[in-house]
Amino acid sequence: MTVDAPRVRRRDRSHYLYLSVLIAMVLGIAVGFLFPDVGKALRPLGTGFVALIQMMIAPVIFCTIVLGVGSIRRAAQVGRVGGLALGYFLIMSTVALTIGLVVGNLLHPGAGLHLDEELAATGAAQVSAEAESGVDFVLGIIPESLFGALATQEVLQTLLVALLVGFAVQSLGERGEPVIRVVTVLQRLVFKILSMIMWLAPVGAFGAMAAVVGATGFDALKSLAGLMVGFYITCLLFVFVVLGLLLRLVAHMSIFKLFRYLAREFLLILATSSSESALPRLIAKMGHLGVSRPVVGIVVPTGYSFNLDGTAIYLTMASLFIADAMDDPLSVGEQISLLLFMILASKGAAGVTGAGLATLAGGLQSHRPELVPGVGLIVGIDRLMSEARALTNFSGNAVATVLVGTWTREIDNEQARAVLSGAAPFDESTYDDDPHDAHEPEPEPEPEPEPAR
Repeated sequence: MTVDAPRVRRRDRSHYLYLSVLIAMVLGIAVGFLFPDVGKALRPLGTGFVALIQMMIAPVIFCTIVLGVGSIRRAAQVGRVGGLALGYFLIMSTVALTIGLVVGNLLHPGAGLHLDEELAATGAAQVSAEAESGVDFVLGIIPESLFGALATQEVLQTLLVALLVGFAVQSLGERGEPVIRVVTVLQRLVFKILSMIMWLAPVGAFGAMAAVVGATGFDALKSLAGLMVGFYITCLLFVFVVLGLLLRLVAHMSIFKLFRYLAREFLLILATSSSESALPRLIAKMGHLGVSRPVVGIVVPTGYSFNLDGTAIYLTMASLFIADAMDDPLSVGEQISLLLFMILASKGAAGVTGAGLATLAGGLQSHRPELVPGVGLIVGIDRLMSEARALTNFSGNAVATVLVGTWTREIDNEQARAVLSGAAPFDESTYDDDPHDAHEPEPEPEPEPEPAR
């Protein structure tokens, strides 16, 4: 009899990257304060890192949009649960983006930095010398060839091609599955390259922070701290006011009791800075809470791609911060247009290191390309805000599962009350940490053969 060798878990090295970024940011601040001229001279390090992120914008958006449309098709096939979940996700993403815009316009955390002269030169080559008319703008969205947009930095062209491919694959039905599989493999390759680039984030953070602090001194730190505090406060308001009220009004459930039930998952997310780490546990715990298995199996995985409330708030507030810091604020029309773009572009990249920066750069590239170099301003604090993003995303998906279960009457309310009161605790000893086993249906046992007569 052979004994299977124990599975060896690959050690997660992302915490080394996190620590490296923090150390590099501190060193950059020190250099900027002590040697301002040297700090300004280090600006190419941050500019080079942003250029690498820009390189990944088109493939990231193409893959996430094509697979996102495919997810819509698969979710819609399961009937009213999938349709209701997708409609809720779209509404809540819009609410989160709008809240981010409102708070960003109230706080103006980037105002007063006056970094246009320091950074505009690096983005000047990307800006057309002549203003486009409305007709030219619309015609400019159409690429010269179907996949030509993927080789350029024309984000709206990439978005158009991705939507066309996605809906074409959707209309092919089963015959389109091979294309989905190919794009899935391509997405893994793209995200692998992106994760490799992110290991250069400490270098980019060091150069960007040294240059910004060297140019503005203490003002840069105050503005970055203002963005972080404003972002954390906005996430708290969204979770406890918006989601808390929805949960109370629809499911008659306290969000504080729900979060106490999910306390271990929140600690896990804090330790890993990723809501993906708690995905299998959320599936198991929502089932134990009393939500039916089909609802949990549809809402939670789909929500991890489509219900990214924390990411939505981050994208809008970061865009406004960069525009204000470079003394080139976004108009109301540009903010609304950017909001619509972010609703589409932010889907499908949950838990991928660097995807948030690529999506942020893509939004600015499509609307105000001269602001893209400003992405380097937030490389250092991006990781400091990742915990809030991940916790908000996780909270939104937990609440969404309960709400959809309530709307479809697929939740055992007595079980939910017993679980939240502590009368029916979750049994950790029976929990299997394998995410595949957590949400794949168990095979039905084969019937035993009848005894021979």
